[in-house]
Amino acid sequence: MQTIQAMLDSFLSVARGFRFPLDLIDILLVAYLLYKGIKIIRETRAGQLVKGIILLLILYLFAQLLELNTIIWLLNKIFELGIIAIIVVFQPELRRVLEKVGRAKVPTLTPWSHAEDAIRSSSIWAQPIEILCEAVQKLSKTATGALIVIERQTKLGEQIATGVMIDAIPSVELIGNIFFKNSPLHDGAMIMRDGKILAAACFLPKPDKEEGIDKSLGSRHRASLGISEVSDSVTIVVSEETGGISFAVNGRLIRNLSIEKLRQTLQFYLIPETTEETKEKKTSFWKGKKK
Repeated sequence: MQTIQAMLDSFLSVARGFRFPLDLIDILLVAYLLYKGIKIIRETRAGQLVKGIILLLILYLFAQLLELNTIIWLLNKIFELGIIAIIVVFQPELRRVLEKVGRAKVPTLTPWSHAEDAIRSSSIWAQPIEILCEAVQKLSKTATGALIVIERQTKLGEQIATGVMIDAIPSVELIGNIFFKNSPLHDGAMIMRDGKILAAACFLPKPDKEEGIDKSLGSRHRASLGISEVSDSVTIVVSEETGGISFAVNGRLIRNLSIEKLRQTLQFYLIPETTEETKEKKTSFWKGKKK
């Protein structure tokens, strides 16, 4: 009873000192951060960890109410050592969470900055997008396997270091030579940065949950999902078996795209739009499609 009375006294003390609207804003911000955190971890192993922590907290609350001193002491020790254990065991998940936070876009404060970005991106990517579409169309017709990663905000230095540096202006012929089946560079990913072909024969990370991926997908499709989970890059895949064109971004894979759909998708992700009407038109084909 003393514990319950102490909790009630604490609640009343906080209520009397409530500052409106500052404390309300504080509470709403914390609630929003918790909501975003839950969204990030719910599809990872850390989601099960959070459930376990919540159960332990409920048990700790009951132990406090019933004054079960031994249970309280044991749970205190678990919480003290648990933080270190969580950091060690869930290091990959924590890293991915921090990467997602780091990739979050900060809104620009000046009205003209977005237009400047659109003009710069258009000058960099307008011609390469057309070259990519023409090259991918030819690769698709001959069922030549290809894996093309386009770097955006997240730098892909780790993956680039595993391949062969090229640093060349893209052309249909060059892309065709890279992915020609007898070429020493065809087995791996080609990575582009700022409208140029930076490297080829690069290794990409595996996806986080391979068991949930369609068994019919090959190594190129899986690699495209893997790199899209750890970066904001966009990836084009040409199937070696069917010649089908796929597109991976943000852990999602869209299959069997036409060249026109591919062109629209590349323009949407690589060239910022200035009107909502055009943006809605370009994203309409995403509706109803799943990985």
